[in-house]
Amino acid sequence: MSEFFRKPSGEVLKELNTTDKGLTTEEVDKRLEQFGYNELAEGKRKTTFQVFIEQFKDFLVIILIVAALISAFLGKLESTIVIMVVVLLNAILGTVQHRKAEQSLNSLKALSSPTAKVLRNGEKVEIPSREVVVGDILFLDAGDFVSADGRILENHSLQINESSLTGESLSVLKEVDPIDKDDVPIGDKKNMVFSGSFATYGRGVVVVTNTGMSTEIGKIANLLESAAEKKTPLQASLDHFGKRLAIGIIAVALIIFGLDLFRGNEIVESFMFAVALAVAAIPEALSSIVTIVLAFGTQKMAKENAIVRKLHAVESLGSISVICSDKTGTLTQNKMTVQKVYVDNKVVEQEQLNLENPIEKQIVLMGLLCNDSVTTEKKEIGDPTEIALVNFGETYQLDELKVREEYPRLQELPFDSDRKLMSTVNKYEGKNYMLTKGALDVLLSRIVKIETSKGVENFTDEHKKEIEKTNHDFSMNGLRVLGFAYKELKEGQEIDFKDENDLTFVGLVSMMDPPRTESYEAVAACIEAGIKPVMITGDHKITASAIAKDIGILKNESEAIEGSEIEKWSDDMLKEKVADLSVFARVSPEHKIRIVRAWQENGNVVAMTGDGVNDGPALKQADIGVAMGITGTEVAKEASSMVLTDDNFSTIVKAISNGRSIYANIQNAIRFLLSGNTGAVLTVIYASILALPVPFAAVHLLFINLVTDSLPAIAIGLEPHNENIMKEKPRDIDVPLLNKSFTRRVLVEGIIIAISTLVAFHIGLSTGDPLIASTMAFATLCLARLFHGFNARSNYSIFKIGLFSNKYLWLAVIIGVALLHIVLLLPPLMGVFEIAVLTGAQLGTIYGLALVPFVVIQLYKLIFVK
Repeated sequence: MSEFFRKPSGEVLKELNTTDKGLTTEEVDKRLEQFGYNELAEGKRKTTFQVFIEQFKDFLVIILIVAALISAFLGKLESTIVIMVVVLLNAILGTVQHRKAEQSLNSLKALSSPTAKVLRNGEKVEIPSREVVVGDILFLDAGDFVSADGRILENHSLQINESSLTGESLSVLKEVDPIDKDDVPIGDKKNMVFSGSFATYGRGVVVVTNTGMSTEIGKIANLLESAAEKKTPLQASLDHFGKRLAIGIIAVALIIFGLDLFRGNEIVESFMFAVALAVAAIPEALSSIVTIVLAFGTQKMAKENAIVRKLHAVESLGSISVICSDKTGTLTQNKMTVQKVYVDNKVVEQEQLNLENPIEKQIVLMGLLCNDSVTTEKKEIGDPTEIALVNFGETYQLDELKVREEYPRLQELPFDSDRKLMSTVNKYEGKNYMLTKGALDVLLSRIVKIETSKGVENFTDEHKKEIEKTNHDFSMNGLRVLGFAYKELKEGQEIDFKDENDLTFVGLVSMMDPPRTESYEAVAACIEAGIKPVMITGDHKITASAIAKDIGILKNESEAIEGSEIEKWSDDMLKEKVADLSVFARVSPEHKIRIVRAWQENGNVVAMTGDGVNDGPALKQADIGVAMGITGTEVAKEASSMVLTDDNFSTIVKAISNGRSIYANIQNAIRFLLSGNTGAVLTVIYASILALPVPFAAVHLLFINLVTDSLPAIAIGLEPHNENIMKEKPRDIDVPLLNKSFTRRVLVEGIIIAISTLVAFHIGLSTGDPLIASTMAFATLCLARLFHGFNARSNYSIFKIGLFSNKYLWLAVIIGVALLHIVLLLPPLMGVFEIAVLTGAQLGTIYGLALVPFVVIQLYKLIFVK
């Protein structure tokens, strides 16, 4: 690597064969081909074949393969074929699930990847960071991640946090001049920037010197490998549960194996049955089902403008009990809008002005003329308050460009923050008028007359008091107020600041950044769901309180507080009082962390929104950090668990609803698997204890495991959104998924399925043919488990959630029923699957008994679950 830090910037540009105008598209393509994409080398990706082979490493699958080989050795080729078909189909299904989940997660990763601002073809554009190439001219602003190593060309107080490389938490103040030294450590290369760091202050222009694995951070570590997707707490918990369950089931299988041998059954048959029982009883699909449901769920959330960056966030979403949200742009439209006008001694709503009244028309025209902003269909250019005035004029079909052409501007005194006024001179009906707008406290002292429908009157104390009262009323409702006045000038008179006196008052225009229409419904949904919405903003307390009260966050003024008051409180005092507060105004980033921590210490799971560099610590402190996708800095996005692509509060509420649904769907899928497996195990244990014939052949259990486990469980995991989910209270994050209540339901449902299966078994035994008994038990268990899928969809009755709303489950059930009937009715397969020929009455009995668990559970839900 050239020592770019030792060279003047011009020499660096020359060496990299670039200019301060940036690269052309052709040059970029060549460099991408030469250097590759700007990304760290990913660990070698497993091929589909490798993923497929890995499906055979499972302990139980190995046992099955051994069993198949033993069967082949003993001449039982039918059993061998069935076992291997089951094993292969399971492996194919597992491979497909793995690839689907991988693709979903990769697309999410792409959605949330950082961007970079570069100069291409002489124009400033924003591109994905991976497309940055050597020689690119890179623009850095506060909050931007540095996407590649580079030499600084322009520096405007640029400060960079390089802690990821140096471990030094303090930001480094950068410079442009060459460093004429040897062996300069990274921390002292002040005219360079490095990939993985981020700008905390100022701005700068950089030429990229190294990308991808050639960067300093690329040399130190393969970050992508260290950031590989880990198992979520739920997946880890299920793996732990699965191992314990496997041990228990294998113990049961060994006992059954011993009992069969004791009763004189053949060792091979007994071994095959014990293996099949273990495979059927252990829901080995648990982890893959969780992965695929999480992947599909996060894809759905991404389509609804919530990109989940960390999978564990999906699990936490359902437990959120407090949302700390910014005001501007998240709860509001981030667009100033005229609300009320005071003109001719009365307050008029913005859409109710009468332009037939010359004074009312005059204030609208003044808002367009004493104004520098312009709006088009595609963009709005100018100060937000001036844009609001232009949009106000457009509601009355007044185009600012046509109005300005009709009443041309002759002179102007631009706005400045010291005098808080702006004036323009415009030609109006052959005369020159100075139009002035500005802060009322400044304007009032310059008023000598007032325009009314009765004519121009002298400005009296009564007029002044009325205007001040109106201004106060506007302000207390969170409205920002502009005053408008004018005076006639002599022809050719040049104006300066001293001429902004002896004015005639026309009126007041009040405006605000109004709430998003969705915010009202979203806040109400939060409250109904047991979630407390909290506003944390840097805006003034009055403005924040007015918005919060309007959308339902604030009930009374005592729930609002300013950061200066929090400053005086200890952490313990804040913890004690935080539950009674709903609006935190004029807060600093440090206050945000304290507020979030106070909520957490009171046992709440907290979501926190943020968009700035300084919001990073608070976003990390929160259980779910939510960054703004439109206005958010890369630092905020990197610190967050979730990014909103529309910066909308209602999207957070949708994400919580989706998170709750995903978790509930996973729980329901697991309950479906475990209750069905419990039914099978209880049936076998019952038969073994009573020394009855074996209720299932080994191939039966293998078929059940394949047909009635994976597909219906995945379909339940994809259950559509349930509107009732947001009427429930937040889930306690400390209560495990597999709790006492969950276990009790699994046992009860498993017992009901086992009873139906055993009744079918005994009816079959009454014929005197154990094969008929086994066939009836097998078919009943298969169908009962398939029908039970409809029970497992929700805690509510299907009549409440809709019988046909889950098309995936219907498809899974139809496939399962079809495959079962092929086995039951197709003569060539009847021998392989050890199936007896059944009468129509016996088939009817099977269906009737298989429907019993469905009917019983649905009746219970219909009567007792409201």
